Order: sequence, then structure tokens, then C-alpha cells
Amino acid sequence: MNTSNNSFKQLALIGPTASGKTSLSIQLATQMNAHILSLDSLSIYKEIDIVSAKPRKEEQGDIKHFGIDTIYPNEEFDVTTFIKLYHEVYAQCVQEGKNLVIVGGTSFYLKMLLEGISVLPTFCDATHERTKEKLKNLQEAHAFLYKLDDKYMKSIESKDSYRIEKALNIYFETGLTPSAYFALHPPITTIEEPLPIYQIVWDRELLRKRIALRTTLMLNDGLIDEICMLEKKYGRNLNAMKSIGIKETLAYLDGIYDKKMLIEKITTNTARLAKRQTTFNNSQFENVIKGSVEELEKMLFL
Repeated sequence: MNTSNNSFKQLALIGPTASGKTSLSIQLATQMNAHILSLDSLSIYKEIDIVSAKPRKEEQGDIKHFGIDTIYPNEEFDVTTFIKLYHEVYAQCVQEGKNLVIVGGTSFYLKMLLEGISVLPTFCDATHERTKEKLKNLQEAHAFLYKLDDKYMKSIESKDSYRIEKALNIYFETGLTPSAYFALHPPITTIEEPLPIYQIVWDRELLRKRIALRTTLMLNDGLIDEICMLEKKYGRNLNAMKSIGIKETLAYLDGIYDKKMLIEKITTNTARLAKRQTTFNNSQFENVIKGSVEELEKMLFL
């Protein structure tokens, strides 16, 4: 997509979980006359409200949010969902004379908006059946693909069922190895213009204290009741039900943890996630403007 519309401005705000992205993004959107596109793998779900820490309606105020409450927990999504959302919100911004703030909790999706993804073929039923049969033994499926295309498979773990399934589907549908297919179908970039990226940084110990406080507030707000409702409605097998905050609460409901241990487990696992997010952000984006919330506010709010 060519985003060279002279009157349209956009920027991205990234940072680990609990770093203050939500509040800062709403302030920014208010100042910029902008909509917000949330790139978050949990806030996208309807009904998953407390554990996702998505902004409440009163927090959102008059700012239109996209990528929040978009699908139900039993509906599938991937990076193409966010690319489609970006196209929709961009068109709406241009039509309404608005700018755009992109908030990346799951900043892998931001990376894909900037670098693009290759369009996959439509997989027929026969392809799905052959792939399903092959996936009965994941180790053998990985070895089969590695022998065909060691260059592509070097970066894929033998337990990565999602990427192994995709590679098998491509091979069975097209007869091409993944490397050959992607060479013929290079990524299509979504955001072509330079995108200013601002990253919130925190001292690790201070961020952990924020995470611990947020975890306690979640419990006070009804986290356990929310997970009970989700389990009753959707069971435990969906990807969403394996998320941090949900899986630990399910263990608490099974009697594995008491409430004190529940808070500790959610806090620890969330802190580990924050560390992974920070590592990813530091390694995957260039020319990023970094600072504390206060430092970024001084830069952004003129």
C-alpha cells in the first residue's frame, strides 16, 4: 500500500506489556486527531477483557479503536487479519481526515506490516488431507521437509506444528519447496513510507512491580469469574485459553495453586513475556526513538 497521502500521518508505539502503551496511545490519538490500531494477540478477542488488559470503553473515550473486540475466542486469526485491519483503518482515516496511532503489544505484526508477507495459494481439500496425515508424526514431517528444503527448515523447530503445517500445505499444493515458492512470491509490503516508531523502555525490576500490581488489580476486577465464564463457554483447547493469565487461573481452579501462588505465577510469566518482547523490539526495528513514558511525552506533546 502506498501511504504517501500528504495529509495523513501515522506513528507506531511499542513496548512490553504493562509499560503504559494504552494510556500514552490514547493521549497521542487525542492530540493527533487519530484513530488507534491495536496489534495485540489477546485484545483482538471479544469477551477476553480483564486478562487482556484492553482499554475499557470509558478509557477509550471518543477515540475509535481497531483490533480490539474484533473476533470471538473460537475464531481463527493470523498476521493477515491485522494486515486486512490496517487496510480498513487506513481507508477510514483518509475518508474521515484522521491520522493513525499503531500500538504494538504483539509487535511481530508491526514487523510484518513493514516487511510484508507473501500471498499463499488456496489449499484444496486433498492438500489439507495429505498434510493432516503427515502431521500425525510431527518429527517425521519435519525431517521430510528438511530433506526437501534444508535452507528453509533450518529456522523451524521440530515441534513448530504451525509452520510445519504451512510448509507441507505449500509443497503438496504447488509441488514447490517453500524456498522456491517464496522466491516466486516475494513479500508484499503494507506500509511503504517511513514509519516513526517510539518505544517505551523500563527498568526490569520497576516493570515487574507494575506487572505485579496489575495482576492484583485484575484479580480484584473479577479475573477468576471471567476465566470461569470463558472455560464454560469455550473449553480449554483453544489457543486463546493457553494465554498467560488464563492458563494459570485454570490451574488455580484445578486446585494446583492457591491465590497467592496464582498472583506470583501470572506475574512471573508476564515478566518473562515482557523480557521477550523487549528483546524482540530491540533486535527487529531500526531508528527507533526510545525513552520512558515521561521522556516520550516530552518529545511527542508539543
